[in-house]
Amino acid sequence: MSFQYKNVYWLWLSAAIIVLDQVTKQLIVKTFAEFESLALLPSLNLRHVTNTGAAFSMMSDMPPFAFVLLGTVVSVGILVWMRSNPAGQRLVAVALALILGGALGNVIDRATRGHVVDFIDFYVGNWHFPAFNVADIAISFGAGFLILDMLLDLRRGRMAATPGK
Repeated sequence: MSFQYKNVYWLWLSAAIIVLDQVTKQLIVKTFAEFESLALLPSLNLRHVTNTGAAFSMMSDMPPFAFVLLGTVVSVGILVWMRSNPAGQRLVAVALALILGGALGNVIDRATRGHVVDFIDFYVGNWHFPAFNVADIAISFGAGFLILDMLLDLRRGRMAATPGK
């Protein structure tokens, strides 16, 4: 079984996410010292933070190679999913491409720096959401698109099962 043409086409989106993620991280590293911050808007700062853990700094005691291995395995799994995904399911293909680009963007950080560079600091009052980056945004949107696709499939299934429609 080979990649459906339409699914392999979306890999340009993964590549664009990786490039945008790495360029923004490099700009932050070159411009800001660690923990240095710049207010952009009320409730939004650029802040150079390093993350040695997974999402929200969980498992920060794990060595970087474990995260590189995990990210690589997840990326291969996504490529296999893309390979088997029917060509007409564009929303799933876009979602998988976003998740793949984000995962590989963070894998590159772990492999080259030993940690992930985060820099988007959203806060309300004294409460700060964990800092994140372009790769994290892509992963979040990709996951959201997968959820949306599942909800749309449920709706389509209900409509098809409803007599008279």
